[in-house]
Amino acid sequence: MPRLTVAVTGLNATDSPGPGVAVIRALRESPDFDLRIIGLSYEALEPGIYLRELVDKTFQLPYPSAGTAALLERLAHIRQQEDVAVLIPNFDAELYNFIKLGPQLRALGIHTFLPTLAQLEARDKLNLAAFGAAHGLSVPTSRPLHSAAELLATAETLGWPLVLKGRYYDAAVVHSLAQAEQAFARLAGQWGVPLIAQQFVAGQEINIAGLGDGHGRTLSAVPMRKLTITDRGKAWAGITLADEALLALARRFAEATSWRGGFELELMRTTSDELVILEINPRFPAWIYLTAAAGQNQPAALLRLAMSLPVMEMEDYAVGKMFVRYAWDLITDHTEFQQVAALGEL
Repeated sequence: MPRLTVAVTGLNATDSPGPGVAVIRALRESPDFDLRIIGLSYEALEPGIYLRELVDKTFQLPYPSAGTAALLERLAHIRQQEDVAVLIPNFDAELYNFIKLGPQLRALGIHTFLPTLAQLEARDKLNLAAFGAAHGLSVPTSRPLHSAAELLATAETLGWPLVLKGRYYDAAVVHSLAQAEQAFARLAGQWGVPLIAQQFVAGQEINIAGLGDGHGRTLSAVPMRKLTITDRGKAWAGITLADEALLALARRFAEATSWRGGFELELMRTTSDELVILEINPRFPAWIYLTAAAGQNQPAALLRLAMSLPVMEMEDYAVGKMFVRYAWDLITDHTEFQQVAALGEL
């Protein structure tokens, strides 16, 4: 069995978790590789850093706002210490830099399997309406918001309640102008402007995790219905579904876009049984380990794609497989935290 070193971001396994820990759990279950896992973090308190049974070593990265030059310098330093063969980014905000650095990463010997810049931009929340129109997909009406002064006119157009979304993360459903102004201040303060105002769609929340081969094929698609949702809109429990309409939608998306890599479709099934796409996330979701538990290990398949190894289309998966997220106190020593905070690695 070949030894392979894989670097993974998204280690913030909190109440609004990143996908990294779930990706690592799935990778660890692959029988194809003997893995050494390098965690890539942005903050010293990301819990995944201290899950030593999953992560062999961790390095901190500069924030995405630092740009590609700072990221490349840090990755070159990491590559000198660790024989990283594959890198799997898991945050929307960092993908632009990693995609942009694709040729330089390959020159360092680091492989990725990511969407193109054109694919990343096309499904952006700001471009979702145009994307839906171009591909015949049902999406809510939306508007960019650059200031709170635009809220009232936007609500008159889209109606109440209204959904306000940050460019990359976070959202709030608001029912009045006062609530909208409060949410705008919070979201803009955290994520900047523009925000996205989206028409509210009522129905049943469903997500689909998928993997595209970059040539229009869907190598895997697993739909999940949310059973419990946190106050931040995150799934805290979910169950896999048998639904050909959902699988067909995932295949249609991958074929229309020639999507390359992991993706998540966030949907609402309305009372009239219409499937409305609320968001298209350009990476694996935080619940991605459920795909491995259900029989389609998407992170392991992505690893094979990054290494230019063959991947067969996966069709069967366990229906009714559930996940229930939980929290527990992870105990570590203060010297480990200090080492991460001071030296940027552990």
